Amino acid sequence: MQAQTEGRREVNLALLLRTLRARGPLSRAQLAAGSGLSKATVSPLLTNLEQRGLTQRAGTTTTQGRPGQLIRLRPGAVCGIGLDVHPGHLGATVTDLTGEVHLRRQAGCDTSAPEHALDQLADLTRKALMDVATADWAGVTVAIPGRADRTTGTATATRLRWRDVAVVDGLAARTGLPITRLDIDNEANLAACAEHDTDPVDNLVYLHGDHSVAAGVIANGVLVRGADNRAGEVGHVVLDPLGGTYCACGTRGCWETQVGLDAFLHACAPLHDQVHNPELAQGERMSILRTRAERGDARTLDALHRTAAALSAGLSVLTSLLNPQKIVLGGYFAALQDWLVAPQKQGKTPVTASTLGFAAGARGAALAALRRVLDDPTVVPVKEGTPKQDSPHEGARQEGTVA
Repeated sequence: MQAQTEGRREVNLALLLRTLRARGPLSRAQLAAGSGLSKATVSPLLTNLEQRGLTQRAGTTTTQGRPGQLIRLRPGAVCGIGLDVHPGHLGATVTDLTGEVHLRRQAGCDTSAPEHALDQLADLTRKALMDVATADWAGVTVAIPGRADRTTGTATATRLRWRDVAVVDGLAARTGLPITRLDIDNEANLAACAEHDTDPVDNLVYLHGDHSVAAGVIANGVLVRGADNRAGEVGHVVLDPLGGTYCACGTRGCWETQVGLDAFLHACAPLHDQVHNPELAQGERMSILRTRAERGDARTLDALHRTAAALSAGLSVLTSLLNPQKIVLGGYFAALQDWLVAPQKQGKTPVTASTLGFAAGARGAALAALRRVLDDPTVVPVKEGTPKQDSPHEGARQEGTVA
């Protein structure tokens, strides 16, 4: 019976935490109405969350003539670390439960050497932990631009020249962090989750424009993963099987050969041009091309127009298959949105540019790392010096820790 009570408490604490994250600040009465819990149940639960340093008071509000104390999530209380890997570059993003970004750091790296890349990722992780030393941390998730096996913690990414790289084990060995706090996932999936967190529509498609072209699909509010976490590899939908370019996958005429970043850059400039320089971050390359387009450079504009047309053809397939409420274009598509996003017309389905930039996957990875706390706030320990609750069930089981 006690175990059932404790289980309900964890579920109810998570419910309040998620309600505050989605709609806060809120009064106790508003929280009760929004969560479906009684006021008598909400009050001790809020005390519990405050004891863990997860919430704080945020002024007062007046409802039906009566003042009420507002409660909100405490900024910086708990942080999640998201790491992202791209050819030639690595990044780290730290966000808290409120969604605020506390850190975004990038570093150049020869990512074709997996062991060296893992060394650099471990260094970025250690620096991130030092930068948020005053906060509890929930975990670390790595966004992979390819296939991520979450069961084994391994990654395979053609553009990185990675095959079954033991990312989770490698990070754990280099940092000494508990393996239970480390995870990996596909970059497009994580970016879709980040977009869904910003605008929680039930059916959404996020299309990531990079060297590979992948989609993250939210259907009925849930991420679609497929049988072995490989759903969303839409870059290999064949659109021109007879006259198209051969793809790295061995097939001819894949959508990726028309709208992938490699194809786009090749169309924009010769190989000796600076936009092909791997030492330049993608944002810098897109800035150069945006300036050329604004100045009327014929080759750049022709590449943009052809890419926009090919993008539209593939989007029409996705729209017919998935019937989303919204399509979000990210990566280089969003960076050049005036030419690549604005022309897109998919019936009644709005097509928008991501506002999260090239770090969308890392933002989603940091959010994924925070799920551990959002699913069970009791993994955050009660802070020293806080008064104990009167509830007979408080303290009945050993508290966890994220510190």
